[in-house]
Amino acid sequence: MSTDNIIILSAFAVYMLLMIVIGFIYSKGTKNNEDYFLGGRNLGGWTAALSAQASDMSGWLLMGLPGSVYLAGSGEVWIAVGLLIGTILNWYIVSARLRKYTIASGNSLTIPSFFQNRYRDNKGIIKIVSAVIIAIFFTVYTASAFSSGAKLFATLFSDGKGEGGNFETIYFIGLCVAAVVILVYTFMGGFKAVCTTDFIQGMLMLVAIISVPILTYATLTYNTGFSDSLVANGVTNPGNFLNFFKNEDGSPVSAVSIISNLAWGLGYFGMPHILIRFMAVKSNSEIKKSRKIAIAWVVISLAASCLIGLVARGYLTESLNGTTSETVFIRAIQQFFSNNVVLIFIGGIFLCGILAAIMSTADSQLLVTASSVSEDMYNGVIKKDASEKSSLRIGKIAVIVVAVIAFFIAIDPQSSIMGLVSDAWAGFGSAFGPVVLLALFWKRSTLAGAISGMAVGALTVIVWDYIPFVNGETLYFATGLYSLVLGFALALIVNVVVSLLTKKPSKEIIDEFESIKTLDI
Repeated sequence: MSTDNIIILSAFAVYMLLMIVIGFIYSKGTKNNEDYFLGGRNLGGWTAALSAQASDMSGWLLMGLPGSVYLAGSGEVWIAVGLLIGTILNWYIVSARLRKYTIASGNSLTIPSFFQNRYRDNKGIIKIVSAVIIAIFFTVYTASAFSSGAKLFATLFSDGKGEGGNFETIYFIGLCVAAVVILVYTFMGGFKAVCTTDFIQGMLMLVAIISVPILTYATLTYNTGFSDSLVANGVTNPGNFLNFFKNEDGSPVSAVSIISNLAWGLGYFGMPHILIRFMAVKSNSEIKKSRKIAIAWVVISLAASCLIGLVARGYLTESLNGTTSETVFIRAIQQFFSNNVVLIFIGGIFLCGILAAIMSTADSQLLVTASSVSEDMYNGVIKKDASEKSSLRIGKIAVIVVAVIAFFIAIDPQSSIMGLVSDAWAGFGSAFGPVVLLALFWKRSTLAGAISGMAVGALTVIVWDYIPFVNGETLYFATGLYSLVLGFALALIVNVVVSLLTKKPSKEIIDEFESIKTLDI
């Protein structure tokens, strides 16, 4: 192994050891389910904000999104625009009301338990449906994080260029390391450990994602123009490459593409790992503080992520294509931070920013899945008189099971990070987004409407993205329309129609709904 690799591995080892130590520290303060899954509802503003956004912006922020922009140009920036709009709406519309409503409605610890309490579902049907959806789509989402970690290790330490050589062997080793480290500190410390590490990781991601495009752009344009550097690296028309409304070949970015990319913003309303941060904030005043910090973080990080893809197209001395484009951030750091020990170690710290992005999302996904299995399936349906100890044990077993399944999903080195994230994001946004909004803001919403909408949203995504209906292709590939657009719309319509066709909610439910407006907690 080269000296450069040893230096980078040293930086990784220090970073991952710190995450495990944090998990160990918080394991001592985890006494019950509320501590493990919601941190006692005691998150401060800064921690809540950075934890929510770090858990949201996984490895795709530093790998998937820059890779898409690197290949296709500024036309891919519409994803970032959609995500920014979704973040703002989620913090301003959903966060405070969800926090109050979950406290008033039986002190709900999970999103499925909130649905059950909100609709007075005595049979627990909505909890089971929700928990199954969470288990399915979070397993896929966690697999994307594991794949990101494995690609990071394989790109850095293999002798290939994203394929060939010993890439597959190093990919497998990296997959094992990423899975084990994330599993250990999540397993030990629970929600507080996850949120504390997310805070650290959010800050590290921010430093890395701002520094790299600025430094590489300054280096690139020191002796030449940016457009000239793009031409030198094969971009035939830099004006098209940098145009939000044109593809590199001069053709217009289609309306379907823009709508699909903007639709990513709809996903926020249904993301359990983000929504649960709102539930855990200790006060309304902290919510107000958190939203400002979170939105500022998102504006900066999304803009910088897109810039990485654009600048790297002119900066990198090697050409990337296919899934190797998702390593663009890694290769930009390798190329810039080289030649001496100090620079290589600094580059290693920046590369830890990718580890931060990966780990901050995977730990949250594992924890939310565990809480659903423990609180919603085991304690809520299978064994309603389960003790705190046995329920917590089941939750921790669920963490291991989901991690193992995600490991095998991610085992293919050619799997697309962006593809895995896209599928999971659409699944949650379609299944939970309309239900969350209607549960919070429409008192006429009923249990039957919520369950129907949830099922239709999840099934639409599965059918659209996975079943080859058209000449051996899925409907997504045949139309180019993101499944979240159709899934969210159908789920919303079905929820409203079924609610209007079924019996009105009870006076108890209506009174609780109305009380949230004036509740001060």
